[in-house]
Amino acid sequence: MAGVAGAAVVTRRMVLVLLMAACFALGVWLGVRERPVETETIARLDPPRPAGFGERLARAAEELTHTAVTYDAAYVKLPYPGGDVPADRGVCADLVIRAYRKLDIDLQVKVHEDMLAHRSAYPDTARPDASIDHRRVWNLAAWFKRHGTTLPCSYRPEDYHPGDIVVWRLPSGQGHIGIVASQRSADGRRPLVVQNVGYGQNLDDALLLWPHVGHYRYGG
Repeated sequence: MAGVAGAAVVTRRMVLVLLMAACFALGVWLGVRERPVETETIARLDPPRPAGFGERLARAAEELTHTAVTYDAAYVKLPYPGGDVPADRGVCADLVIRAYRKLDIDLQVKVHEDMLAHRSAYPDTARPDASIDHRRVWNLAAWFKRHGTTLPCSYRPEDYHPGDIVVWRLPSGQGHIGIVASQRSADGRRPLVVQNVGYGQNLDDALLLWPHVGHYRYGG
């Protein structure tokens, strides 16, 4: 009996040793698995990189949403260059013009000069007029197509980045233009857009609301 009891004690000791060895090995393995997580946490604490042009354009557009604007497509004789309708008035194209001007790019001048030099590229306008040429969606679309990067009109939100220019065709057939924002929808699935679709300069979850007819990127 004494031999049996001794054997039982040895067996229990061996089991205990094996369990301790297994726990130690598991601890080492878990420690290795956790190291990348710690590295990622440290990486997120690094100073953010300076915003690229698209990000700055998106933020410039977002700032415009703080100004109350009444949708008004009336013709206004504008100074040239640098002309703008009253700050509390405007259409979707005016929002794009204003956002670019915050980054020292005057699309009034660029569209008008390009139209004078390449008249056939702008079939939407009968006669060049620096007061209105840049305020027409199809003229802006033609200019971005000629001087920016033309991107696919996909319906995948991940294809759209802050500062991208989007042109839609509304149910009425009218063209509409806006800027992809740096902020995202409440569910995080889509970038918001800055637009004026009839009720002022707003930040909306509208990227996929209407058919896309243009997708451009222009950084000066």
